[in-house]
Amino acid sequence: MSDADDLRSSIENATRSRRRWPWIAGAAAAVLLVAGIGFAVTRGGTSSSAATSGEPVRGGTLQFALIDYQRSPDPQWGTNYAESLIGNNVTDKLTWQDPDTGEITPWLAESWEYNDALTEFTFRLRKDVTFSDGTPFDSAAVKANYDQYVRGDEKLGISPNGATLLPGYIETRTPDPYTAVVRFEKPLASFLQASSFTANAQPGFLALSTLKLNAEQRTDPTKVIGTGPFVYESWESQVKTVLVKRKGYNWAPPALKHPGEAYLDKIVFNTIPEASVRTGSLESGTIDATLDVGTTDEAPLEAKGYEIIHRGVSGTAILFNFNTQLFPTDDLAVRKAIQRGWDRSAVEKTVLTDSYKIATSVIAPSVQGYADYSGSVLKYDPDAARKLLDDAGWAPGPDGIRVKDGKKLTVKLLGISNLVVNKPAYESVQQDLKKIGVDLQLTVVPIPDYAANVAKAKTDWNVTAANRSRNDAAVLNLQYNPELGNSNFLTADSTGIDVPELTAALGKLETTLDPARRKEFAKAAQDLVVDKYALVNPVYDPAQVIAHAGYVHGILFDAQSRNHFVNTWKNDGK
Repeated sequence: MSDADDLRSSIENATRSRRRWPWIAGAAAAVLLVAGIGFAVTRGGTSSSAATSGEPVRGGTLQFALIDYQRSPDPQWGTNYAESLIGNNVTDKLTWQDPDTGEITPWLAESWEYNDALTEFTFRLRKDVTFSDGTPFDSAAVKANYDQYVRGDEKLGISPNGATLLPGYIETRTPDPYTAVVRFEKPLASFLQASSFTANAQPGFLALSTLKLNAEQRTDPTKVIGTGPFVYESWESQVKTVLVKRKGYNWAPPALKHPGEAYLDKIVFNTIPEASVRTGSLESGTIDATLDVGTTDEAPLEAKGYEIIHRGVSGTAILFNFNTQLFPTDDLAVRKAIQRGWDRSAVEKTVLTDSYKIATSVIAPSVQGYADYSGSVLKYDPDAARKLLDDAGWAPGPDGIRVKDGKKLTVKLLGISNLVVNKPAYESVQQDLKKIGVDLQLTVVPIPDYAANVAKAKTDWNVTAANRSRNDAAVLNLQYNPELGNSNFLTADSTGIDVPELTAALGKLETTLDPARRKEFAKAAQDLVVDKYALVNPVYDPAQVIAHAGYVHGILFDAQSRNHFVNTWKNDGK
């Protein structure tokens, strides 16, 4: 028997013992999630956008502004916030994740079960779901989507966008039209959460007719067909995307308690890069709501009666991922000094609003398994930072920047300008680090430029600054496992880092769904990533902040803080 046959045999044996998803236990919690209650923190004005105010009104167009633009209508490809947000309203997922508790609840799958080995997941699908071209959503569609999502299609120019999210994917079996059995080579406890995933390169289901198209053909929005509450009307790159209501839609997540079609007739997503222009457009009535509210605009808009709603992004913090293969961040002392050498309270006071929080770990507090390091390795202590550098042989130079072996302590950072807080937060860190002799050089650019530079990150950049959305502790494995994301460019001979220890610790997150065990494994992983090896410098916990007119209701934030508009309505008569 070959190794592959032996693996398959062990998986077959493991499937004899299954566990069912406990829907009854979660039903009481789901009842509370009416019209988005609990999905967002709301400030200002007199009516809440996190909850409806009065009887929903059907019809109308929502004009919505974004800092970014959708580079392609293909939801499985998109990696920026605009792309995932829009894609979520065109496609649906197998499951829905409660944004408050993290519980996985039904959506296109009515129920599921999994084997003890966590290598096989069986989903029982709804039988009333169709794509907007009228074709059925069934197990064959699940198989076709997951196969292409993970493996890509070179002939069509489709990348394996889901390969990192679903490592070890073997196949999807279709024993009958409404049963899909998804199989993996090794345990993947996070797959249930992945089946609800709504962030970058998401597994939103596309019709078979769309899956046959190449990447260029998928830039025709009318050919990108999903099962979602909205369908594409038009797409103008860097300008706007227009969605219209899907007629006959009646399968929103049960947790939302939303019967039938979306309330709105149309949504226009307008790309407006400048914060002041977004704010001015809201005040003039040109738009009804805007994401990416400037921090200096929040209070004035509240004072004028606009609603400000926000939710922290579950996943990693906005952080500095250190390149462990490039001088000088290959030095543990440098990485630890950067962690300790800047004043987090200054960023809180001068940069952040109440919509954001300073980071106290590599993952956000909303992620199950979060541990707090604010009183230890992430505590501001410039004297300790200086001592770390002194002991490691970094001596102050004539201009105050430290030097070792004739080389300056210059750290080159590549960051993204797509979140309004990023650049000012990095500049605050930069000022403090200069005081301890670290020259942090900032390059903060839009996503297209960032993406082009990331390709050279291993050789050109000491720090890549970003975050990763995912409301599950497995985001640590996804991001830092040398066999997966390997954000620190670790190799077998990385100086002072036990790579097998790190790999094993991160991998344990995929071996159990027991909450206590996962918490234990998440803490162990954070201890290595944040403390022992100082692979990251967490900066702040990002949030998505929306300002909208008082006549707009029911904008939802999901577990990845992406917005859904199936419950959204207006009572302005437009």
